[in-house]
Amino acid sequence: MTSWMGSPELKVGILVIAVSALIGAMALKVAEGPSVLGGAKRYHFISDSANGLVPNSAVKMAGIKVGVIKDIVLDNGRAKIIVTLEGDTELTESARVELRADGILGDKHVELVPGNPDDKLLPAGSELVLNVGKGGGMDDVMGDVSRVAKSLNELLDVIKKATQQGDDSTPIGRIVRNIENLTGDLSEITSENKEKVSEIVDRLRNLSKNVDTYINEESLARVDRSLRNIEDITAKLAKGEGTLGRLIHDEQTVEELNSAITNVNKFLGGADKLETTLDFHSEFLTGPSETKSFLGLKIQPGLDRYYEIQVIDDPEGTRRSTFTTTSTNGGPSQTFEETTVYRNRLKITGLFAKNFWDWTIKGGLIENAGGIGVDYHLLGHRLRLSTEFFDFREPQLRFFARYNFFKGVYLIAGGDNLLGSGDEEATAFIGGGLFITTDDLKLLASKMSF
Repeated sequence: MTSWMGSPELKVGILVIAVSALIGAMALKVAEGPSVLGGAKRYHFISDSANGLVPNSAVKMAGIKVGVIKDIVLDNGRAKIIVTLEGDTELTESARVELRADGILGDKHVELVPGNPDDKLLPAGSELVLNVGKGGGMDDVMGDVSRVAKSLNELLDVIKKATQQGDDSTPIGRIVRNIENLTGDLSEITSENKEKVSEIVDRLRNLSKNVDTYINEESLARVDRSLRNIEDITAKLAKGEGTLGRLIHDEQTVEELNSAITNVNKFLGGADKLETTLDFHSEFLTGPSETKSFLGLKIQPGLDRYYEIQVIDDPEGTRRSTFTTTSTNGGPSQTFEETTVYRNRLKITGLFAKNFWDWTIKGGLIENAGGIGVDYHLLGHRLRLSTEFFDFREPQLRFFARYNFFKGVYLIAGGDNLLGSGDEEATAFIGGGLFITTDDLKLLASKMSF
């Protein structure tokens, strides 16, 4: 009997039975959740929709699985979700439930928020409170897409009404209407002034011919002789010949001259940076149908500043008002204003300008009156937008654009007397001009030396 009880067959049988029981218990626990063999707790909560939830899916706390969804049933038209939690999971009365998305495809899981640990424990079988608005699945994405599509449709309807029906009750409609009015005005101006523009082009062509006539071989020969004379003078100075040569070679005089030149360079920005520009242009005024001409000299001692002087032939002239007081037979005095107009009177402009990157601030004398101006440079300084305000007694506002379409030649267009001060009306103008710089003169001199 003893030998049978200790036989190997019995031991193997007992081991097989124990292992089978253990495997069965574990399988049962996995299949049924923590309610089996673990003293599990049940809770439930109510939701308007159980979309994305399935029985036996995870219930998590702080991202760790603590239970499963036991069942989902319909309760008075709403979803009742019953959850089973592990026995050591403790919830307080302030605990909450959230439905969180596991991805964009709509899968969700139940997330427990344990609440304040100082509150009373929530007994098993109680109802949990659901926090609404913690989705993030495909339903929320489709809702957002739907709202975006609705906004796009509304925008397209506004654009359609503005472009096809002329509705200007919206900002987009008013923008479309303003663009249409602007293009119409530009078309009308160009069609009415074709002959005037052609006349300006002819004047520019004649001006360029006159320049070619004056700058001929004889003129270049004179400049060449002048340069040779200057070369001879500088050679004599270098040898110490003549009064200037002896003064230059005197050390004390040289030091004094160097000091003076240094001070001048500090003031002017250095002789090597000095640039001088001679400018001439004409503007055709569309209002009075007359031409206004400008002859200017610009001296730029440095990149950050320049000085400009202009002589202007203005067909509108300048006006001077006088007041006369008269009385008749001892009656009340009457004062009359008399205005004298000086036609084709020359005007003077003298400005100091300071450059700040692409901006230029200038001020001084503008057409015989004090004024200020602002320039803005575009396209590598080929395009310049300018505004000038002057004559504070009868304020004058002038705006124009100047474009250098190739070196030495430019077009200009804008508006004059935009405030409509005095008896004159605001007028548009268009014109063109030429300018010559010291670099151009250096190029001509180098060509003449060959």
